[in-house]
Amino acid sequence: MRISVFVPQHGVIEAVTPPFRSFHTANDFLTAFGKKPIFEVEYVGLNEYVPANNGEYTIKTDRLLKDVTETDLLIIPPTFGDTTKGILANAAAIPYFKKLYQNGSSLASLCIGAFLLAETGLLNGKKCSTHWAHISDFRERYPEVEVEDGAIITEHDNIYSSGGASSLWNLVLYLIEKFADRETAVMISKYFALDIGRDSQSQFAMFKGQRNHGDEEIQKVQDHIEKHYEDKITVDKLANLINTSRRTFERRFKDATNNTSIEYIQRVRIEAAKKYFEASRKNVSEIMFDVGYTDTKTFRDTFKKITGLTPIEYRNRFARVSYEI
Repeated sequence: MRISVFVPQHGVIEAVTPPFRSFHTANDFLTAFGKKPIFEVEYVGLNEYVPANNGEYTIKTDRLLKDVTETDLLIIPPTFGDTTKGILANAAAIPYFKKLYQNGSSLASLCIGAFLLAETGLLNGKKCSTHWAHISDFRERYPEVEVEDGAIITEHDNIYSSGGASSLWNLVLYLIEKFADRETAVMISKYFALDIGRDSQSQFAMFKGQRNHGDEEIQKVQDHIEKHYEDKITVDKLANLINTSRRTFERRFKDATNNTSIEYIQRVRIEAAKKYFEASRKNVSEIMFDVGYTDTKTFRDTFKKITGLTPIEYRNRFARVSYEI
């Protein structure tokens, strides 16, 4: 099975080398298990030598992308820095991605490599994952693609994508398990000290309400929520802030922010709670009241739904101050 790792112009070295090394290491483990190595791994690119990390590194490709007429799996790592510049720098690669898929190749994007993948149009009507910090930008650029907020791995019609940063390892492990076997994937996870079971990037996400929608009245409502999240806030009160009906308000708010007003309030409150857990010694009940909740079960359920962790689990993982329960 041929695995082609695309080396993008202005690529991220920390994302380009992991799949290359992992599939090579998978061959080593398969050999150790008395099996035949099954992966042929190569670097491909627009040029023979491709700079990465703003010129800090240079990667030599094995083949030029224009010479790759077929491969079993093409992996598309993220670009370094501004996504628009990354797209422009790699525009010449997009037709090749599309042609390879049409010829039967599977495609896999890592982190914000999803932007390059989406440029092909192949994700339209499909689901996709990308780095949580770039989801709003991605949705604005590619409205026909369904982004799975918080997802680590997405698979749809032989197109794979991963969430942010280290989530790429989870997709690599998934692909090794899919194309080799579970035993090899587990050994890779142990060899590189990876968590093979992680299925969400929600615990790392920092909520920042989408603001570049151009609806000044909705921005006014967002300001109100973010300043008064600890108070009792009703949808009717928010609608009254901009003198509109509840139904019209709800539609406008969802169109602008990709959240209902209730979801937005919840996410603002939970973001505030996360900061308290990270930096204060207040207990769960105190923080719950500070961010506007009065029911312990509702607070815990909402916190876990958004972050993937219970309040105590989050504090134990991310607290910057010593705390005794």
